[in-house]
Formats: sequence, C-alpha cells, structure tokens
Amino acid sequence: MTERDRKEIMPGVMLTCVKTDKLKAGCMSVTLLTELKKQSAAMGAMLPSVLRRGTARLPDMESISAALDELYGARIEPSVRKKGETQCIGFTASFADDAYIPGGEKTLEGITALLSELLLSPATSGGRLSSAYVESEKKNLADRIRALKNNKIQYSAFRAAELMCAGERYGVSALGTLPEAQSVTVGKLTRYYRRVLSESPVEIFYCGAADFSRVESAVTEAFRALPGAQAAQLPAAEIILAPKGEPRFYTETMDVAQGNLVLGFRVGDAMKNPSYPALMAFNSVYGGAVTSKLFENVREKLSLCYFASSQLDSLKGVMTAVSGVDPANYAPAREEILRQLELCAAGEITPQELEAAKRAVITALLSVSDSSLELEGFYLSQVMRGMICSPEELAALVKEVSAEEIVKIAAGVRLDTVYFLRGPETEKEDENARQGV
Repeated sequence: MTERDRKEIMPGVMLTCVKTDKLKAGCMSVTLLTELKKQSAAMGAMLPSVLRRGTARLPDMESISAALDELYGARIEPSVRKKGETQCIGFTASFADDAYIPGGEKTLEGITALLSELLLSPATSGGRLSSAYVESEKKNLADRIRALKNNKIQYSAFRAAELMCAGERYGVSALGTLPEAQSVTVGKLTRYYRRVLSESPVEIFYCGAADFSRVESAVTEAFRALPGAQAAQLPAAEIILAPKGEPRFYTETMDVAQGNLVLGFRVGDAMKNPSYPALMAFNSVYGGAVTSKLFENVREKLSLCYFASSQLDSLKGVMTAVSGVDPANYAPAREEILRQLELCAAGEITPQELEAAKRAVITALLSVSDSSLELEGFYLSQVMRGMICSPEELAALVKEVSAEEIVKIAAGVRLDTVYFLRGPETEKEDENARQGV
C-alpha cells in the first residue's frame, strides 16, 4: 500500500512524503533549487561535497562515517542534478527502515538530524568554509569535468546541447566549466553558500514506512533554522519553440574508434501546453525504446549505426537523437534519422508500434516504485513539471495516449543542430562523411 502527501512545512520549504510498506530501505533527500548559471554552476556542484566533508560537531569524514554506522550503516551522498534550467543541489540519504532494525530502534529522526547538520552547520574556520575542504573538492570537481570526455556518448550529447543552447541556461553543465571550477575560492564559495541557502526553494523528500505526521515533525524540528522565508521564485525554463534559422552543423575531432552523431531538435508547439504523458509516448515511438523507429529501422534493418536512441527533456522542450556511426555512414544515417521523424509526423505509426512504445514507458514507470532512490528522482522531476502524481497514475495516463497526439507532437518538431564527434580523417574515408559537416 502506498500513500502520498505533500505540504509546505515552512515558507519556501516543501515536504513530499511517500509512505510504503513495500521497501526495506528508506530514503530522504534535501534539495536546494537554484537557477543554473555559468558563473555559479561550478560552485553549486562543489558545495554539497564540501559540506559532506565535515560539520561543526563532526569535523571530518571519519566522524561522519562513525555517526552513519550508528544509524545501521546509513549512507548520505552529495547530489548535483540538472532539471531543465535548474541546478538541484543537496544530499540524498538511504537507510534501513525501522521495521527491519533489531529492537525496534528508529533511524528516521537520526537521519533527518544529520542531514540538517550537514546543510546548516558546516565545518568552518574564521567564519568561512574550511579552506582545506574547498581546495580538495575543487581538485575533485576539476577531475570530474575533465573526465566527461571519457564517456564519448554522454560527452557528445552534452556538447550538442551546449552548442544548440549557447546563450541559454540549458547550455550550462550541472558541473560548470573547468575555468570556473579552478577560480573558486573559499570566500566565493562561502558567500555563495549563504546566498543559496537564504534564497533557494527547498524540496525535502521522504520514502518509507513512517506516517506523514512523524516525518513532518522530524523534518520541522531538524530544519527549523532554514531561512526559507526569503526563498525567491525560481524562474521557469526558457522554452524556444523553433530554431532561429537553418540547422547548424558542427564537427569535433577526437581519438575515437567510432563516430557519435547527435541531432538536436526543438519540440515546438507541443510545449505551449505540454502533455507529459504524450511527450513520453512520442519519444518512445521515435527513439526512446528498443521497439522504436530509430532502433528498429536505422540500426536493425538498415545497419547504419551501432546504436540509435532519442531523449526528450520535457522541461526545456529539447530532444536529441544520438547514434554511433562510421564516418562513411554519416550522411545516410543522418537522413534516415530525420526520415523516421517525418514518418511519425505523417501518421505512419502502426498500432503495434504504438502499443509497444506505451508498454515500454509503462513498464519503466512501474519499476520506479521498486526503489526508494528511483522514487526520489521521479518525484523531484514531477515537482519541477508542476504535476504531482505517482508512477502508477502517470502510467495510466500514458496508456490513454492516442496516435493522433503523437503525430501532432512529431509534426511540430524541428531540427536545430547537428553535431558529429569523429576520429581524425584519413584519405580512405568515404566522401559521404563530409557532407553537411
């Protein structure tokens, strides 16, 4: 049995509570929502890791680990996520539910208090955050940013979005840039910490077997020092319905064994009054599932790529189609990816394709309830979309999506940017690899 409650427990502080007896592990998160900006993204990415290093009472990671051990091996991890044009920073805790602890000891209150301590009572020196922790985490963040290139698929998708949305908040990485990370000082990060704590809306999430009243009491007591009364209104994502001109083409050369082709689209008029269930179903039909048109045709039937899929960000109205291709197949793969979108817009979607696509989305949604951490991420996304429903409720809405709704969405999608990551050219490569690049 699952129950859901949501309430503003303090000005600017929202608590979402999912009560379930299905899971053995509970979850609690505290997330500050702040506007994603190039000049502050690196500090936002660094801050939770610095705060996780020590508090006034528990000044180092060893003492924090000891406190977590006393809570039956609970875990608290720093969290940095990008939702549309919002940077979501904070902590996520996982812990054994009370029902599974010998002697009936309770962990909820202890976890809540420790989360509050990490956020509100950091280790300081002279009124500023620890310089040793800031310098250490600055190096760690720089390493993480450099390591983005190691996963060529993710890097290609990020670069395509960065180029397509240059000048928009969406084009900023949740980790910030290397120069910005390297420029962080103790003073800058301390000022940022104070500002973001006083201005940011706060989302607290709990999933477990405890009643809402108990969770509310524990959270209100632990986080009573939050300066939520000053919470600012978070700006909505800037949605651009159509490209500003002809599609733009970019090529980047790197030492890679296979090319990565990314097509970036603006979703169009569907974002004027977006239906999230319909957008999910459309993406699944086009490229978001193994039954999709991209997978079945571009990869399986025509063998134009090693993989092909699409991802749609319904907060921003941006979709990317990502594929791994040989340079010689660059042009035919690109054209076939576009042709499959045209087929969707023309209504060439079979009942079997539609049902398989919806079934894939529904299966994925229903599996969310098997993990408290998955539920936490799901509900945070729901909050950002302004539609608070359970995975089961959303799955029921997806089931009712019609082919006509998908066709209407597809008809408004427009190509904005083409990005190709490839290895160094050789004289033997087919001329097709150079078309449009």
